Amino acid sequence: MYKSLLKPLFFLKKPEAAHHFTVDLTRFGFNLPIIGSIVESTFRLEDKKLEREVFGLNFKNPVGLAAGFDKDAKVIDEMAMLGFGFIEIGTLTPKPQEGNPQPRLFRLPQDESLINRMGFNNGGVFEAVERLKKRKSNVLVGGNIGKNKVTPNENAIDDYLICLEALHDHVDYFVVNVSSPNTPNLRDLQEKEPLKALLQAVKNANDLKTKPKPILLKIAPDLTDGQLDDIIEIVKETKIDGVIATNTTIDRSQLSTSVAEVQAIGAGGVSGKVLGKRSTEVIRYLSEKSNKAFPIIGVGGIFSSEDAIEKLEAGASLIQVYSGMIYEGPALIKKIKKGLLAYFSQ
Repeated sequence: MYKSLLKPLFFLKKPEAAHHFTVDLTRFGFNLPIIGSIVESTFRLEDKKLEREVFGLNFKNPVGLAAGFDKDAKVIDEMAMLGFGFIEIGTLTPKPQEGNPQPRLFRLPQDESLINRMGFNNGGVFEAVERLKKRKSNVLVGGNIGKNKVTPNENAIDDYLICLEALHDHVDYFVVNVSSPNTPNLRDLQEKEPLKALLQAVKNANDLKTKPKPILLKIAPDLTDGQLDDIIEIVKETKIDGVIATNTTIDRSQLSTSVAEVQAIGAGGVSGKVLGKRSTEVIRYLSEKSNKAFPIIGVGGIFSSEDAIEKLEAGASLIQVYSGMIYEGPALIKKIKKGLLAYFSQ
């Protein structure tokens, strides 16, 4: 029904308007008793074979919702009804910020991909915390954290520590995001020394807590092999718990959409099907070069169970979807789980 009826209707709207409409519709519709029960029964698929223990957390299944869909923790309970094993909120920053000027989200239907330059638009970490206090589901939640646009890189650590402190009692793991291409100079923090200092500061603050939470790093797909070697070394030195591979790419070379159309869109990171191959390459490189020294969450271009299995075989322990759900619909989650169940049962 999604691809034949709902998707064409959603695609009549501008992408960001369609997103907000979807979130609002989900918040309203899924909380109607009958609708909520139908949704849960339709999308539920639980099986012991799907369960995974990764960085000390017990996941009901390895399929997560990537950061960016529910930036402000508005629909955690509702998205949990779709059968996700975990949900990542954010990217959250200390202060609310509007992000980049609109339009800033674009569909590339020919490539089943998206370009976005959202710019960490969110209502701020403290607003999200108030929503997290009220959530009802027990789905695992990750907190993806970043810095405000107006914060200079030399003060970036302060922003990440503010977010860590605010969220610590309300999320199950943290993701340090330094890989978005849409905040000026943010990716400079991926350089070896700044990144090591940032991760060490976050790790030290986390270790002082009564119950420390897993700390993950989200990286760009555009890193060279040498930079990926640095990532492996930094993860080992700082003793953080894992890596999310990958964020969106600034590479446009794999797109079949016309160059003129892409140039007219302008700056932004590409996600969706065209990211699949490169994200898998990064996962495989990190896994093999590190000798599987740390868990990897694989994200980028997952549109089917075959795509998910490819990520797992490359070395991922868990996977996340976002763009695939926009093009394939919410049934994608259950389809992936069915495929994984058959794969794990071999």
